[in-house]
Amino acid sequence: MIYITQLIYIKSGKELVFQEFETHAIPLMEKYTGRLIQRLRPNADAYVAGEEEKPYEIHLVSFESEEKLQEFFDDKNRLKFKHLKDESVKSILMVKGKKM
Repeated sequence: MIYITQLIYIKSGKELVFQEFETHAIPLMEKYTGRLIQRLRPNADAYVAGEEEKPYEIHLVSFESEEKLQEFFDDKNRLKFKHLKDESVKSILMVKGKKM
């Protein structure tokens, strides 16, 4: 099992475009053993400290394996909507790990 934390940074004014992408992508995860553990959209009061830009959303997900994660990334239905992600996302910091 692998765990992925994503800090997602959105282009200004593109929040609804990103949310539309997510409505298509998130349901596909289950097909590839993906599980959305947490999807957070923290407000300003949630931040205690930090020097970097604050992310729009934070996702914690799990997949059975790297192979299943890659299959999800390559899913033809997900790729149909990838232009929405490309239009709306400025950057993503993705950290992979395992449960300890």
